Amino acid sequence: MRDFNYALKQLCRRNRDGSRVTQHDRERVLDQIANQLHDWGYRHMGTASLKPKHVERLVESWKAAGLAVGTIKNRMVGLRWWAEKIGKQNLIAKDNGHYDIGNRQFVTNVSKARELTAGELSKVTDPYTQMSLQLQAAFGLRRGESIKIRPESADGGDRLILKDSWTKGSRPREISIRNEEQRRVLDEAKRFAGRGSLIPADQRYVEQLRRFEYQCAKAGIDRVHGHRHQYAQARYREITGWPAPAAGGPRSTELTPAQRAIDHEARLTISRELGHVREQISAVYIGR
Repeated sequence: MRDFNYALKQLCRRNRDGSRVTQHDRERVLDQIANQLHDWGYRHMGTASLKPKHVERLVESWKAAGLAVGTIKNRMVGLRWWAEKIGKQNLIAKDNGHYDIGNRQFVTNVSKARELTAGELSKVTDPYTQMSLQLQAAFGLRRGESIKIRPESADGGDRLILKDSWTKGSRPREISIRNEEQRRVLDEAKRFAGRGSLIPADQRYVEQLRRFEYQCAKAGIDRVHGHRHQYAQARYREITGWPAPAAGGPRSTELTPAQRAIDHEARLTISRELGHVREQISAVYIGR
């Protein structure tokens, strides 16, 4: 590990703001930034070396690389945290508009769905990660939910019951068990985990999260959030009878009044099952 990466890691370890997941994500972002600065030839940086020119160049490179607005904003949060901890918070503009970082572009009608294949799954050597990935694909779970879940407690017979301690925003929810594949995956997860979660007994959540990320990277499984997109699009077709706009189906403006009513109900159902409060967020997954 380079000295600069190590120094930023130590800065994170001395300042444990937020949840363990937040701390982990922050440390990862700063490690990526340190690598990028090193690759550009900044060889003797320390934690106090951050300057406006570094911020400007980082932002421009992220935009040029086509990173999502949300991803860039998350990285800016990490940069601002770093600047605050070294007493230089004023070197980064408070408004992202200063760097021409726009609002999140949620709806593109370009599918981000990702199918989990047997070949990919066979490359994952950690059985806990294997099981989490299968639950993601079968039920559209978030990464954290698929790790924290206790399958035996979640089995409600005809539905999967997610407790607030497992979910984002601490919002409990239920997902209907509608097909044999979902039942097979859940039963397999119950046999594997017993009465526990998909976190090994000798590990903490953050440690298993790191293992999950490593295993996915090693197996070439990127964009795991795409499993939720795949679930949403499959669910939309199941409810409506036609493909989602992001999967080549008709746009909302092309539907008849009767079809729009079915479309609206499908979007409400999918939003609930994915754990979102607003119906509009379904467009991120299925298009508009």
